[in-house]
Amino acid sequence: MPDASVQRTAITLAGMRFHVRVGVLPHEREVAQPLELDLTVRLAPGTAGVLDYRDLYAIVRDVVGAEPLDYLEAVGSAILTRVLALPGAAHARVAVRKPHVALGGPLAYAEVVVEQGHERARRHRARLQSRRA
Repeated sequence: MPDASVQRTAITLAGMRFHVRVGVLPHEREVAQPLELDLTVRLAPGTAGVLDYRDLYAIVRDVVGAEPLDYLEAVGSAILTRVLALPGAAHARVAVRKPHVALGGPLAYAEVVVEQGHERARRHRARLQSRRA
């Protein structure tokens, strides 16, 4: 059970929009289309509790700027790898959306969510909890 006395901090950048070539079909590799992303980063307990929003945005911008992009899953994974390398980042979740997907029927968007945390952060939380037990 999580300790209510431990402060948890999360930073979210929501609704980032880019116009990029993304997909594996020939027309997707030639014509840019909108790509929307949400990124949430949880900080490790006991850290200063600060990550620069500009750094997080720059990571997303740089990853999606390396077009053409193949799969939304790969975009999300690349973002998480770079975000989790930042000091203090313990866990991250990124949602990557393509609003215009032709699937033969009404569809608001296709979305892939990729989430990952540091094993080290999980071990740290377990140690803290065992000390309090």
